[in-house]
Amino acid sequence: MITNEQKEKLRGWFAGRLPDDLFEEPAEVTVDREEITVIGRIPAPRLAEDASAAEREAAVTARIQEFRERTRETRVAVARDAEHRFRRKVSWGVVCDGERALFTHVAAPVMTRLRQPERQVLDTLIAAGVARSRSDALAWCVRLVQRHTDDWLTELRDSLEHVQRVRAQGPDAAPDPNADSDSEPGPGPGPGRGRGEGTASSTPDAEEG
Repeated sequence: MITNEQKEKLRGWFAGRLPDDLFEEPAEVTVDREEITVIGRIPAPRLAEDASAAEREAAVTARIQEFRERTRETRVAVARDAEHRFRRKVSWGVVCDGERALFTHVAAPVMTRLRQPERQVLDTLIAAGVARSRSDALAWCVRLVQRHTDDWLTELRDSLEHVQRVRAQGPDAAPDPNADSDSEPGPGPGPGRGRGEGTASSTPDAEEG
């Protein structure tokens, strides 16, 4: 579990490390134990007022691709520094004229055991054509929960962070090696090191950073 303070320091590091002219506004930075995702807003293409939807879609796609190619070297350098410092892969994305696009992302497999009633839920999704496999159906269920319980999950994360702070103040708490001003989110167990988990993988162009 990453605390809010660690997240704030990580966001601050990116705010200072990213070139001021890379995005139109401060980037959105999210983090878990495997991955840091950086998403920034880029200028929308200039189009005629009577431009069709197809023309707009093509222009936005081209603008995103142009940004990706033009900034690749800069983003790779930032990602290399961040991965060395925070021990996590860095993924990139942009928002352009309301369209959100991810360039790279980490896909971390998670193994679990399910009883028959739970397996039947997944098999029903497969039979209905909602998912291609049980793993695909499980990912669909997670996305559904995320969409409908976002406020509850946020409150739960805040509660967990409070528990962590209380535990850290206990009499048997070990000294915090990251307590100085240069502390940063620890590396965590890393991709695929938790019990029952596989090795995290990334998209083919993940070396882009």
